[in-house]
Amino acid sequence: MLQLQFIRDNKQLVLEGLKKRNFVADEVIDEVLQLDEDRRKLQTELDNTLAESNKISKEIGSLYKSGQADKANELKAKTSELKDASKTLGDSLNEKAEALSKLLYTIPNIPHPSVPAGNSDEDNEEIFREGDVPTLNKNALPHWELAKKYDIIDFELGVKITGAGFPVYKGKGARLQRALISYFLDKNAQAGYLECQPPHVVNEASGYGTGQLPDKEGQMYYINQDDLYLIPTAEVPITNFFRDELLNETDFPKCYTAYTPCFRREAGSYGAHVRGLNRLHQFDKVELVRVEHPEKSYEALDGMVAHVKGILRELKLPYRILRLCGGDLGFTSALTFDFEVFSTAQDRWLEISSVSNFETYQANRLKLRYKDESGKSQLAHTLNGSSLALPRVLAGIIENYQTPEGIKIPEVLVPYTGFDMIS
Repeated sequence: MLQLQFIRDNKQLVLEGLKKRNFVADEVIDEVLQLDEDRRKLQTELDNTLAESNKISKEIGSLYKSGQADKANELKAKTSELKDASKTLGDSLNEKAEALSKLLYTIPNIPHPSVPAGNSDEDNEEIFREGDVPTLNKNALPHWELAKKYDIIDFELGVKITGAGFPVYKGKGARLQRALISYFLDKNAQAGYLECQPPHVVNEASGYGTGQLPDKEGQMYYINQDDLYLIPTAEVPITNFFRDELLNETDFPKCYTAYTPCFRREAGSYGAHVRGLNRLHQFDKVELVRVEHPEKSYEALDGMVAHVKGILRELKLPYRILRLCGGDLGFTSALTFDFEVFSTAQDRWLEISSVSNFETYQANRLKLRYKDESGKSQLAHTLNGSSLALPRVLAGIIENYQTPEGIKIPEVLVPYTGFDMIS
């Protein structure tokens, strides 16, 4: 959530930043500033009214002590009026504050200056590419056909049990999935991230804290009876470890990694581009989350990008990195780099990771602060990244490592799988 003081002091900068997102904000920002002005005036009136009431109450006490009961009783009528006025002002203040809060929740983060302008993913900027695209035999198959051929992923069984988007992994497919999870977690732990196992459901406050609510409410699975949400990513519970926390500068950085299943409704996703593992309602992901000092957050972001690069190099998968344009940038992000693996069998790029810096946007929602050298409270920066999302990594491995004899296992994963071929 954007800070009110920042909006007041940098109105034009905010409007220009939101325009880069194609978010027309003139009326919204004007309404925010008006509500804030009204709220501050009401707060001043309420403070003055309460101060006057306290002053008169002290006078009443003195009058009673000095035997001037008649004058004291006259003033009591005045305090009753002030009490009623205070209640009215307090109610109005709460209404303004609630309206202001709701409006601020609808405003996305300001993009970093390096974010390019653009309307959609077609305008994203490719900044890096590495790895050789393999040459497959003429009978090469997409992963959903390979999964059926080698009986490693059963999409139809998932439909029978639950519905589309809930595959069943079997045999060596399940073991390869587990191997990837263990490999990713080991790599992250070696890089200094503390492994944890967070809850897979969160409350409403957690959803608001990281920005999934109210922006992506329709994309989250909701448990009505308990007023809880299935997590769309481990980012949500882990970042909320720090909700309402006050850190010291010496506490930075806070680095966590976790494997969790992720749940997304993905409403309106249909067609061949979401076939097989390309788009699921339940999928596995290993996540990175960092809480950083503001002066170190972009250095940390570069480190996260380099870390994901290293994993993809070890897997020997061809990949590229995109800097997301304003029109494709996530609601809470200031800067995001997407990693995409090339699927030779599908002849297309598949997104497998997003690494983002949210700057103070989530921290402001979370009330996540630290004490600086002067003892003043400041907002921290939060970051997160996929390391990695499994479905499309698995799809890339199955497709790019296929041979006429079967599917080879990347060398780095063999110690985890215990086999080097699916046939």
